[in-house]
Amino acid sequence: MAMVLTHTLRRLRTLALAAGLAAGAAAVLPAGAAGAAGATPAAGPAQSHGALHVCGTTLCGEDGQPVQLRGMSTHGTQWYAQCVTDASLDVLADDWGADVLRVSTYVQEGGYATNPQHFTDLASRVIDQATERGMYVIVDWHMLTPGDPNANTALAERFFTEITRRHGHQDNLIYEIANEPNGVSWQSIKSYAERIIPVVRAGAPDAVVLVGTRGWSSLGVSDGSDESEIVADPVDAENIMYTFHFYAASHGDWYRSTLARAADRLPIFVTEFGTQQYTGDGPNDFASAQQYIDLMAEKNISWTNWNYSDDFRSGAVFEPGTCANGSWADPGSLKDAGEWIRDRIG
Repeated sequence: MAMVLTHTLRRLRTLALAAGLAAGAAAVLPAGAAGAAGATPAAGPAQSHGALHVCGTTLCGEDGQPVQLRGMSTHGTQWYAQCVTDASLDVLADDWGADVLRVSTYVQEGGYATNPQHFTDLASRVIDQATERGMYVIVDWHMLTPGDPNANTALAERFFTEITRRHGHQDNLIYEIANEPNGVSWQSIKSYAERIIPVVRAGAPDAVVLVGTRGWSSLGVSDGSDESEIVADPVDAENIMYTFHFYAASHGDWYRSTLARAADRLPIFVTEFGTQQYTGDGPNDFASAQQYIDLMAEKNISWTNWNYSDDFRSGAVFEPGTCANGSWADPGSLKDAGEWIRDRIG
């Protein structure tokens, strides 16, 4: 009952913001968030389902009914910010019918560590744009190299403190605290999660938090393990989910079997997948990818596809030059993978 009341109160606050009651909203914003209310939410999936929460092994809306979110991940915003604009997000929300946008802020590789203020502002801008279109937003802390998330703990604390200061009052945000841990034990990932989750909770107490898993978020499969280590030693926190990533041309039946089995015991969110090889490039394996799509529908697993850009690799949905030309709505701008995933989002 307490959780239901909490979600109801947060829903009322969002509706007040949508109605433009700025003075009333300021009174209910969390400490430090005054003056950082963010965008006004529009009618869309986030308004329909309201504040999300984890119920059992799945994601549920404010009414307690299961929700499967389907959408796209940006590429790294240090390279492809030009692909995330008002016009491109109109296409994603309205033409494609996406429920969710994953905003990928790389830590290294020319990302956040080089200019924290710039990349915080950039993530905040895209969060506002997606919110204005009624979508949910996954705030992706895209750590990759080094693979130990503990190497960037201080930066992660800074990032999530500032993002939740600006947006923690919003019901449409989900926080992914470690993209693809690799070369590190589950115990180390769990320790990191139990340090960062309280940082997120301080600014966004009711938000769903996504925890990366061992072996590039493969639930440990890529390291010769599986979900059993998480089942035996879960993160000590409420309202969390664990991430699973796959690339259909590289990850076949063994990975699918692990996902199917794990989803019966753990709340899983597939925050990244492609129809190609694990490099995000090469030929598409649509038959394997469709088996994953069917499995995720059966298990009510939410997902975002990699990636909403015009990168030259086959995993980017648009042909090179699309973002410079602003031709996102042109069907001729879609690669094969883009056409395939668009038809499965809507």
